[in-house]
Amino acid sequence: MGERHNIHAVLNALERGQRFLVSAHARPDGDAVGSMLACAMIIEQLGKQADMVSCDRVPLIYRSLPCSSAMRQAVRVEDEYDAVILLECDGIERSRLRGLEGRFLINIDHHASGRNFANVNWIDTEACAVAEMVYELAMVAGVRITPEMATCLYTAVLTDTGLFCYDGTDAHTFELAAELARHGARPAAIAKDVYFSHPTSKMMLLGAALSNLRREGRIAWMWVTHQDMLRTSAAEEDCEGIVNYAIAIAGVDVAIFLRELSTHRVRLSLRSKGQVNVARLAERFGGGGHQHASGCTLDGPLPDATEIILEIARRTLNAAVHEVA
Repeated sequence: MGERHNIHAVLNALERGQRFLVSAHARPDGDAVGSMLACAMIIEQLGKQADMVSCDRVPLIYRSLPCSSAMRQAVRVEDEYDAVILLECDGIERSRLRGLEGRFLINIDHHASGRNFANVNWIDTEACAVAEMVYELAMVAGVRITPEMATCLYTAVLTDTGLFCYDGTDAHTFELAAELARHGARPAAIAKDVYFSHPTSKMMLLGAALSNLRREGRIAWMWVTHQDMLRTSAAEEDCEGIVNYAIAIAGVDVAIFLRELSTHRVRLSLRSKGQVNVARLAERFGGGGHQHASGCTLDGPLPDATEIILEIARRTLNAAVHEVA
């Protein structure tokens, strides 16, 4: 009943307004990009105007998505809007956009770390991706799911479920994927665009990370330095997914990828096979995400950040083992 009430509150806000801004968290991933694009398409089908803004550029592997070229990169919002829709954010700070204070905000999120910070809040932690919620919004709004919209939403679902590998992937997830395919999404073509279109810089950065791979029991970690980023001409988006090579190791339950931003800051990507809720680890440092995939930023230098997260991972994993025992 509560979720149904919240989706109608979102729809009512869309019906009242005429001009909307759609955004998501900084460093947008596939779910953020695909859901932003589909949300804007819904608004435009309703006869309204939708602008898409992100503080970071669209990653290369998502630039083939329909209408992705319409997404603007900016650090401040200046124009007037009837409402700002924020996807996958637990606060306006997560978007890293300035100028959102005091505006009418619509918050749509599926993370367990979601908060009721906006004027309208719709949080559904049972959704496999925020794209599932955007799809449901389209259904309730009565708009047509075009092949372009289906492509964006399928891409979002595919990437946010880890190619349908993460816990929470169930029959309903595949039913959603099947519906999007019926509406025109082409699964093989989308998978090719997302997983077989990486730049050479990413492969070189992956080589640097794998050369630093370490393992301690059920924990594996690897890192790249700022110099590694410069040497390989890698962009920030090239770091996405590298941690999955560590979690893929047999017997590893927690994987950590550290990227040196500067001598004082380190960005972490965390993965788990189930025993450890890495979202809780990330939340301790102001980050967040999913139970099995999350991220955060720690104070540097890199060796200190590595030891801090390893010690917490060790304690958390040991506690999880004792709980099971």
